[in-house]
Amino acid sequence: TVQCTRNGQFVVVVARDVTVPHIDVDSVSLLETNDHSCTPAGFTSAFAVFQFPVTACGTTFKEEEGYVVYENHMSSSYEVGIGPRGSITRDSHFELLFQCRYSATAVEAIVMEVNAVPPPMPVAAAGPLRVELKLGNGQCITKGCVEEEAAYSSFYTPEDYPITKVLREPVYVEVTILERSDPNIILNLEHCWATSTPNPNSLPQWDLLVDGCPYHDDRYLTKVVPVASSPGRNPTHYKRFIVKMFTFVDQNSFTTQKDAMFIHCATAVCYPSSTNSCEQPCHRQR
Repeated sequence: TVQCTRNGQFVVVVARDVTVPHIDVDSVSLLETNDHSCTPAGFTSAFAVFQFPVTACGTTFKEEEGYVVYENHMSSSYEVGIGPRGSITRDSHFELLFQCRYSATAVEAIVMEVNAVPPPMPVAAAGPLRVELKLGNGQCITKGCVEEEAAYSSFYTPEDYPITKVLREPVYVEVTILERSDPNIILNLEHCWATSTPNPNSLPQWDLLVDGCPYHDDRYLTKVVPVASSPGRNPTHYKRFIVKMFTFVDQNSFTTQKDAMFIHCATAVCYPSSTNSCEQPCHRQR
């Protein structure tokens, strides 16, 4: 909320739950913070309060249709993960442009919020064997339900895309061999990554799985989900993993990008033998 006092003060209250995921209110700042009055007058884990003169902290001034208009801007910082072929963030980015408008008879506050969350999209790939990539959308509706199991009980259809996801929201990915019944073959994911365009070779990129294992330089590690046997389903023909939603960040300016997100996987089919179990052992690394 924004208030404009008659003695020429901005009073701005920023709540932690103004975005999803929630912001760290300690990371919110005005454009100029040289003066002590430009820092929060008080804050808790739930909110921060700024109070400062309308002539301070980088406030701009203009006259407009009988009003004297004072305008300022605040924003939050966010953590950026930097990879070899791209950068991402899973933190919400909060921006607030606000004004105090004074006339001889009235005082008005005007607020414009900017909280853009880009919509991600998946992609299915084909190879020598037909392989399908799809996103689960099943939900728990009974007590004791396991969310990771329920998520793969149903899937988005082509008509559902593009799908909007909130930052850090889980994205349930399943890759499947199609039209094969041979129980001896095992599907392996050699490499899974995300791009901001449908072109799998485009930049920026962010690794999700490397050699079938979570990309260890990601703070929010991709989770590989085991597939259980069920009637009509051979578990060795399926791979599942969960990604926490993110958005790409420009590597030069570190500003969040508003592109869609496309998921790609390079797959391989393996035949187990006495010397090759086809397993992809994963060991957490830091």
